[in-house]
Amino acid sequence: MDRQLHFDLPRREALGRADFVVAEANALALALIDRPGDWPQGRLVLTGPEGAGKSHLVRVWAASGGATILPATDLPDADIPRLAAGDTAVEDLDRSAGQRAVEEAMFHLLNLAAAEGGRVLVTARTPPRDWGLTLPDLLSRISAAQVARIEAPDDTLLSAVLMKHFADRQLAPTPDAMAWLLTRLARRFDAVAEAAERLDRMALASGRSINRALVRDLAATAPHLFE
Repeated sequence: MDRQLHFDLPRREALGRADFVVAEANALALALIDRPGDWPQGRLVLTGPEGAGKSHLVRVWAASGGATILPATDLPDADIPRLAAGDTAVEDLDRSAGQRAVEEAMFHLLNLAAAEGGRVLVTARTPPRDWGLTLPDLLSRISAAQVARIEAPDDTLLSAVLMKHFADRQLAPTPDAMAWLLTRLARRFDAVAEAAERLDRMALASGRSINRALVRDLAATAPHLFE
């Protein structure tokens, strides 16, 4: 049996501009992130499936201009006037739709940012019409914002994202393991991320390398990750 020494190394996720994998599925979103001066009313909604790289793009944008990043759940306790005076990224607003305090704080942020010249970037999995917002004025303002969508990955992007997940975890799968994964993994960003995480744990627990045999074991224990 193929066995190696494995150590529980800390994950070091690379989130710089150079670490973002550009492909047809996300090139338009990246182009819009790079031109905040072109956002209508200084607002942009960035959407895409789980694990598509939305948070990575948020950090690329924030690093270029010193924007503040916060989850939507933190809005009710945030200093809205301070946020509105600069650039702000609000992550996962769709997950907080229907929460009155969050929606009201978001509405005030958009209004004050428009008055103060601040820009607001919002991330979500789906377009605003699907969030279930209950505050009509907020829905109106969010719906008027430009939407940048990250699409489902093609094979080239899927391969690059999978390799990035392994690199972040300091893992080196064998070529035959990569080939096996790429021909059978579900074409979803979340499936790629979960596969890398599970293989990391399996290799650590068993002392085995990430080879074709280990990948086949993953397929047997987590069939939902495979097509």
